[in-house]
Amino acid sequence: MPADLAVIGLGHLGLPLAQAAVAAGIPTLGYKTGPEAGSLTAAELRRMISRGFRTAAGPAELGRVRTAVICAPTPRGADGTLDLSQVEAAARTLAACLRPHTTVILESPVHPGTTEEFLRPLLEEGSGLRAGRDFHLAYSPSRVDPGNRDFTPANTPKVIGGLTPTCTESAAAFYGRLTDKVVRARGPREAETVQLLENNFRHVNIALVNEMAVLCHDLGVDLWDVIRCAETKPFGFQAFRPGPGVGGHATPQDLRGQAGRTLRMVELAQQVNNHMPQYVIQRAATLLNEHGKSARGARVLLLGVTYKPDLADQQGSPAQEIAMRLMELGASVSYHDPHVPSWSVLDRPLPRADSFYEAAADADLTILLQQHRTYDLQGLSVKAQLLLDTRGATPTGAAHRL
Repeated sequence: MPADLAVIGLGHLGLPLAQAAVAAGIPTLGYKTGPEAGSLTAAELRRMISRGFRTAAGPAELGRVRTAVICAPTPRGADGTLDLSQVEAAARTLAACLRPHTTVILESPVHPGTTEEFLRPLLEEGSGLRAGRDFHLAYSPSRVDPGNRDFTPANTPKVIGGLTPTCTESAAAFYGRLTDKVVRARGPREAETVQLLENNFRHVNIALVNEMAVLCHDLGVDLWDVIRCAETKPFGFQAFRPGPGVGGHATPQDLRGQAGRTLRMVELAQQVNNHMPQYVIQRAATLLNEHGKSARGARVLLLGVTYKPDLADQQGSPAQEIAMRLMELGASVSYHDPHVPSWSVLDRPLPRADSFYEAAADADLTILLQQHRTYDLQGLSVKAQLLLDTRGATPTGAAHRL
């Protein structure tokens, strides 16, 4: 059966979209843009394939679909700006076989203006077609939240901004097959800026609560109790919780490189969040000292090294920096994570603990970095010699909290 949809980029954005499309009965074709790591399990991938999902044998197949969605990653470059090289490669590949009346949608995180000023010329020059006249062009911010069982593509509203009203309606017709609600933005720039606002909202609020964590520790205040009480307010407040750092693929964007513009609040939030791994190290060293031990030679166990609970994805996880800094202090570091069978830091493989309880009982200090569902935190608090809980997940009084 010929595919209706081509998902270009099979990483953390593309695979969930393809999964949702296949579940909706849409014949879907996948096309890789590079060595991408997705967030689906092997069982989920097998289920998709059994329902007809397949990867393209070559780029020519992209010219046979009605809708093509570009989900190529846009990592930060050395100068802090977004690297659009994979989006460019995807656009050039698609343009070479683009047919009239195709709907092209960009979902990759980009700066406002990218769809019109960067993607559009690539597609038009490579195809000889004109966006808005010969083919439809739109932007839709990705709202993927891996592992979230409450909000899936089916019940998460989708924002669409097309180059023309017709482009918007064509993209809306496609997403209407996947989700209960489609929200139409005025255009691509507005839709791109939705992504900017949503990502930055998360990082700024996490930075605020991370600063509160440091302050409350100095004041002797239980921040977790403060949050528990504050979130009972039915208006004007949304609960965020502190942690050892901010991981994930949704990086904050401060518009650096766009006419020299920056968002000062976002820039400050990045500084606060980037400091959290170092703060964890300071707390760890202090706890060891208070118990008559030095970080040098201490046996430290890290529990949960992924960026999100119950997933294998380690993108941006603060565990990497925390392990590196502990090793630099001379600590003997091991880890336990049911989703990560092997892990290397500074090109050195770290010992993986087999027994959760025995490892915690043997370690001078155990640091809970991620609260996977399989962790028995009550038992952990009993077994561990010394426990630093960076997630506020253990029972009150059972551990030292961040």
